Amino acid sequence: MKLPFTPEQFFGIFEQYNEAVWPAQVAIYIAAAIAFYLMLKPGRYSNKVISGVLAFFWLWMGIVYHWSFFASINPAARLFGALFVLQGLIFIFEGIVRNNLAFSFSKDWHSAFGVVLILFGPIIYPILGHFLGHTYPSSPTFGLPCPTTIFTIGALLLANRPPRYVAVIPLLWSAIGFLAAISLGVKEDTSLLIAGLIGMGAIMIKREKAA
Repeated sequence: MKLPFTPEQFFGIFEQYNEAVWPAQVAIYIAAAIAFYLMLKPGRYSNKVISGVLAFFWLWMGIVYHWSFFASINPAARLFGALFVLQGLIFIFEGIVRNNLAFSFSKDWHSAFGVVLILFGPIIYPILGHFLGHTYPSSPTFGLPCPTTIFTIGALLLANRPPRYVAVIPLLWSAIGFLAAISLGVKEDTSLLIAGLIGMGAIMIKREKAA
């Protein structure tokens, strides 16, 4: 796949982003930790809080990363940003307005795999990237599309029968991110495709069993 930018430009955008938004990365990690805790220990408002965190992540990636940074080297980032903003609005609509997303941990393989993905995105992904030669600040940190999509897929695996369309954009991005990984040598993004294929299949199976 021929891209309109070089690998140097691509990783340079990560550096620009990470330096410009610091210390927002810390707040993003804290938000993820709160959401994960509420998935394990659900309370009265936990579903709305979790949905709000996921909405914030996708709005942030669409507006801040895609439109404000990535669009400077890739015209397609305007479309990507629109998709990410749409996903954020979906989480607001389904999770907050309709209260249609319920997150909790169950003793089954769907939840177990979901927890693996939730931990993989913010923790294992950047560590793996570091050992593959992608060091901070020129690396995709949590809060950027690929690791945060993995986290999102994990969260949806802990959701009780989420509407099918909620998972469409994360699945689409898992394929786009993997294609970019092949072209740019971001080997850690292979995990994104694995998360997308197994995770989304598991979501559909879980939904059908609960019907």
